Amino acid sequence: MKTSIKNILTLLALITFSFSFAQNIEGTVTTTENTPLPAANVVIKGTTFSTVTDTEGKFIIDSRGKLPLTLLIQYVGYKTTEIELTAIPASPLTLTLKEENELIEVVVSSRRRIEKVQDVPIAISVITGKQAEQTGAFNVNRIKELVPSVQLYSSNPRNTGINIRSLGSPFGLTNDGIDPGVGFYVDGVYYARPAATTLDFIDVEQIEVLRGPQGSLFGKNTTSGAFNITTRKPSFTSGADFEVSYGNYAFLQAKASVTGALTSKIAGRISFSGTQRDGLIDNVATGRATNTLNNQGIRGQLLYTPSENTNIIFAADITTQRPDGYAQVVAGVAPTQRAAYRQFDAITADLNYKLPSLNAFDRKIDHDTPWRSGQDMGGVSLNIDTKIGNGTLTSTTAWRFWNWDPSNDRDFTGLQVLAKSQNPTRQIQFTQEVRYAGQLASNLSGVVGVFFIDQTSQTDGTEESGNAQWRFSKSSTSALWETPGLFEGYGIKTDARIRASSAAVFGQLDWAITDRLHVLPGIRYNYDKKDADYARTTYGGLQTTDPALLALKRQVYSDQAFSSNTDDTDFSGNITVSYKVSDKINAYGTFAKSYKPVGVNVAGLPSNSAGLPLLELAVIKPEEVNHYEAGIKTSPFKNSIFNLTFFNTDIKNFQTNVQAAELGVNRGYLANAGKVTVKGAELDASIFVNEHLTLNGAATYTDAKYVTFVNAPLPLEETGAPVSFKDVSGSALPGASKWAGSLGGELSDHAKFFGNAGRIFVAVDSYARSEFSSSPSASKYLVVPGYAIFNARLGFRASQGLSVQFWGRNLLNKDYYEQLLPAGGNTGQYAAVLGDQRTYGVTLKYSL
Repeated sequence: MKTSIKNILTLLALITFSFSFAQNIEGTVTTTENTPLPAANVVIKGTTFSTVTDTEGKFIIDSRGKLPLTLLIQYVGYKTTEIELTAIPASPLTLTLKEENELIEVVVSSRRRIEKVQDVPIAISVITGKQAEQTGAFNVNRIKELVPSVQLYSSNPRNTGINIRSLGSPFGLTNDGIDPGVGFYVDGVYYARPAATTLDFIDVEQIEVLRGPQGSLFGKNTTSGAFNITTRKPSFTSGADFEVSYGNYAFLQAKASVTGALTSKIAGRISFSGTQRDGLIDNVATGRATNTLNNQGIRGQLLYTPSENTNIIFAADITTQRPDGYAQVVAGVAPTQRAAYRQFDAITADLNYKLPSLNAFDRKIDHDTPWRSGQDMGGVSLNIDTKIGNGTLTSTTAWRFWNWDPSNDRDFTGLQVLAKSQNPTRQIQFTQEVRYAGQLASNLSGVVGVFFIDQTSQTDGTEESGNAQWRFSKSSTSALWETPGLFEGYGIKTDARIRASSAAVFGQLDWAITDRLHVLPGIRYNYDKKDADYARTTYGGLQTTDPALLALKRQVYSDQAFSSNTDDTDFSGNITVSYKVSDKINAYGTFAKSYKPVGVNVAGLPSNSAGLPLLELAVIKPEEVNHYEAGIKTSPFKNSIFNLTFFNTDIKNFQTNVQAAELGVNRGYLANAGKVTVKGAELDASIFVNEHLTLNGAATYTDAKYVTFVNAPLPLEETGAPVSFKDVSGSALPGASKWAGSLGGELSDHAKFFGNAGRIFVAVDSYARSEFSSSPSASKYLVVPGYAIFNARLGFRASQGLSVQFWGRNLLNKDYYEQLLPAGGNTGQYAAVLGDQRTYGVTLKYSL
């Protein structure tokens, strides 16, 4: 990969020179004390064209022939300034910014228009691309440390769930038959696969995390929130950034981005990101460390401006991931209610086997089945924005794919229990969204749109037993279980296919009854259709006609096939009332009726006493969501933000994941819990104490419970009980911590480094969460203890030239679990997804 990174960086360096074909506007940005402001943001209003000032406060921006135009000038701690130009100035402009609370000046596009985040009546967190880079947040798993309302759980990329306020995806193994409750958008394109959240960000401009149902603003309906990610757009002004990071465990990360004009109306941008790292867990069986990082991604964009009112962006991207990784370490053994000879310790004693360590944080495994988590994801998109009247018509067309090539050791031991466990998947999606957003009348604005998605997914899986399967599956004292070769090489081939289509019409109005009082109604009508086919066929093992031996084999794996076809329509909506008490206080209240579409099971079903699939479990009812929220956004004193949100979400027919004891149900199955409720509060606070010191913090309290769930799976320790299900009504939802929070700060001052003006800084960030259940039915053995981690960085940064940063993560080397999960077959042992130990390194960045 090092050669690959080097070749791509060389290519990018060769194309950094481009030509500008339009007239430039030049100027200088200063304070009222006539001090130059470096790194001030200069934007042509209503376009994607922007630049930043240099160390002397100077800027050059391409006018693109768009006259008249309005320049927006923004800088942290200062009031955003606008200047209208009807002609190219004959001499450089001098622009003066006045001090103000820049925190409330941060702008977002989540409501399909540019507006201040503090004016938006939605609970929303904003992380700029620069913030993400500085804190080392190069994927969503790192973002959760900055936004504590976000949870991400991943035992591998496919089995990734992203939640907001403890809602979104069923906790545990992924099933393709349902939709995620958290939307993930990149430049307006919806990514249907949760695996996208495990990949590196590429050249990100801003990340907006919206909390609560989002059905009347975004193309795909989501019940708990959305990630709205925008990347840096092509510019007609030439520029380039190059970044390299080195760290312990041979960590190497390289990023590069080049932009510039190709013709008078076409600009381009190409961006690259690559990450690699040695393993963090020792495999004593192979003598090689596992859980490596090996990611590469490239993104190209072309911007075409046929007229001053129209922008067309064509984008293409591809990301690959080839780690030797995602191995889980045995964290403990739970006694079950099975007979003594069926307990894990008795089984391993009979097989003369011992785990390499009984302490998960020794980070040792002896797995004999390779861990492989290869994935490729990419696509193309065409985005057209054109001004019509007092608004903008936007069309976003996209085609995307995801290829998943895994191998797992699901027994988590060095025994050949499961010799193979791999379910490669190919997914393709096509999306089309058209929407119009703008001012409809003097006191009425809004957005209306249509959305369509069609996706297909195909899994061709293999699961195969090894020579130790007989002892783990032995369910009686019959000597027939010990028949030589009975289970060795015995397995199933799986063919699972699903086609899912969804179409929707949505819209939201913003009615300004007065300058301070706004009413915002929103509606959505949705149609969803899912067609699924599942078939698994047994093969191998001892070839016999003995009915008794065949019966034993069927207890481990059996043939199964079923189809399910379902469709559904839904009408949902929301209403928000927003009142601006003063320039520093904005209050709002929201009620939303939302839903998550009907689902289908496509990973096998439990069998009845006759060995037939329980077809009544094939279709999963849609979730019905009632959501209430009240919030206040304030700026209590100069350069400060203090936002508080209260929420309550009730869900009927909650879609949850159930892990079956049968090996043949090889990734669990989906079911409906009767009702869940999630309520809590969130706090976001930031303050610029002065030009040297900034502080920020966020906290969330969440009380998430099953109100009714009478057919829940048995907890791990109750496996083998005479009943098949348990009533867990009143217990906590999995993955839900009562408390979570982040706290950080930065101290900086003006400095020079190799002749470049910039700032020297030291910063500390922390993230903490309380304990949470790691099982659909609470098990005392599958509770992840609370933990806190601390990160720090120090260095020098400049808007142009060379920047350097030394960083460390998990500085106190805290041992913590990110997830606990039982082994396939529920024989008692359970494994952990471990948090990374202490890592540290240095980052060098050069900007042109």
